[in-house]
Amino acid sequence: MNRRIFVSSVSAVSAIALSQRAFAHHGWSSFDETRPIYLVGTVKSMKWQNPHVELVVTMKPDAKLPADLGKRTAPPQTTPVDGAKILANAALPTKRGDWTLELSPMTRIEAWKVAQPKIGDTIEAVAYTFKDEKGAAIARVEYLMVGDKLYGLRSMPA
Repeated sequence: MNRRIFVSSVSAVSAIALSQRAFAHHGWSSFDETRPIYLVGTVKSMKWQNPHVELVVTMKPDAKLPADLGKRTAPPQTTPVDGAKILANAALPTKRGDWTLELSPMTRIEAWKVAQPKIGDTIEAVAYTFKDEKGAAIARVEYLMVGDKLYGLRSMPA
């Protein structure tokens, strides 16, 4: 009897842990796409691998929205995205500190020819986080800016 309870408990805990990891790392549905946020900071760590690239970025404490953000040209993607509207509506998040940025799968990163940033590089992103910024500082990146390049990451280049 005790063995059955133990096995059931381990199975339940494993299922919860796996489902939470899957929830945190896949799809757009858990992110609030009505409120794009602008993040700028220093790359602290990265996982340049599948299932998707992940950057941990330390947000600049004095971050400001760039005056030209809404005027930047968003590259065309295979999925229709109103890039001009997204960039124009981006706002600073209330949270500062470290943000985990979820990018695209490697196939899309390679199709866009995204240059891998180095630890210590400054990057910018327009992304979506959880509604009302509740929970962990995780954001799904719509647009990544490295140097003078702007990459659309929702779908493949058009």
